[in-house]
Amino acid sequence: MKVVVLGSGIVGITSAYQLARNGHEVTVLDRQAGPALETSFANAGQVSFGYCSPWAAPGIPLKALKWLLMEHSPLVIRPRLDAAMLTWLLQMLRNCTAERYAINKSRMLRLADYSRVAFRHLRDETGIAYDHGMKGTLQLFRTQQQLDASAKDAKVLAADGIAFEILGPNACVAVEPALAHARHKVAGGLRTPGDETGDCYKFASALAARAEALGVRFAYNSRVTGLDIVDGKVAGVLIEGKERIAADAVVVALGSFSAAFLRPYKINLPIYPVKGYSLTIPIRDPSKAPISTVMDESYKIAITRLGDRIRVGGTAEISGYTNGLDAGRRKTLEHSVSDLFPGGDLAKATFWSGLRPMTPDGTPIVGATRIPRLFLNTGHGTLGWTMSSGSARIVSDLVSGETPEIDVADLGVARYALR
Repeated sequence: MKVVVLGSGIVGITSAYQLARNGHEVTVLDRQAGPALETSFANAGQVSFGYCSPWAAPGIPLKALKWLLMEHSPLVIRPRLDAAMLTWLLQMLRNCTAERYAINKSRMLRLADYSRVAFRHLRDETGIAYDHGMKGTLQLFRTQQQLDASAKDAKVLAADGIAFEILGPNACVAVEPALAHARHKVAGGLRTPGDETGDCYKFASALAARAEALGVRFAYNSRVTGLDIVDGKVAGVLIEGKERIAADAVVVALGSFSAAFLRPYKINLPIYPVKGYSLTIPIRDPSKAPISTVMDESYKIAITRLGDRIRVGGTAEISGYTNGLDAGRRKTLEHSVSDLFPGGDLAKATFWSGLRPMTPDGTPIVGATRIPRLFLNTGHGTLGWTMSSGSARIVSDLVSGETPEIDVADLGVARYALR
């Protein structure tokens, strides 16, 4: 089959690779000049199969109000006249119940566990070098209250068979020796040893090259303006409203822009952009740098070792489709990393921002649509790299008319119509 994949982020590239492995003739279209130049470019560097939690959780509305008053807040909301923003926020609130949280987290962990196996197979098959690390994620708690609250997550992890450890301050330092100077600031931690780290841009770029070797065609600088629908079925896509590319199937992997692209076809995706920021910092003193990934729970910031660099990623800024760099957000990232790991050269740091495609329940939207031959692989939020391998296999199976290896009934857009 001729398959067109829209988007060359980590999700689109992995989908194209898997489709080509399944024998399809694949074309990837992207408006950028190369692969993985938007949200996948400088993310936090985590492949966190165990650290998969919905943002919508019990107590989050109250926490959000407190966060908004913090100097270094993990949450920023810039209100605007935007019906999509308001609708998405209300849907998030409806998912902040214990019942919905348990369902959503279990669903996310199911996909993440499947992706864990798929990703390791992909990594071993391709042999890609990408500053890879396999030393787990340490969720660091600065207060006893945070440590006590982690019992809920530990219960869900245990139920889903995800390996984890609850650590005291000394054990946290044993895992991350550079925390020794900040031991008095550590109440404890939750460690998921199966999590991995790496440079997503390096991985995605190398995987795109492997996909090209399999025959995948990448057409960059291509702005897709719509779908070509014939007799109610997808027959291709339109570029700049002029050129038509024929296709037997189309996979939409446009991240935050998927919702706007599909709105004219009455496919309503509850996806909204949540801007994240990152710093990439050269390491000056390795003894004061992390070994793997530390999640600073107080500021919701991930601090990750990438070879001779530290990647610091965080902040949830709800401000629409804006991608400017905010000096205040940089100060928050700098505060977290310098407080815990002062081994980087902040004067030489690179500042970046990207739009995460978030769903209200945290789970990506993967599967078929009501339009025949049109498939979705989008809405992965902060877990695009983590879930890309599994969701790519699912989409490839569905396009090929095969049954996926895991239950996917609740992964598609239809789940929102059932509420």
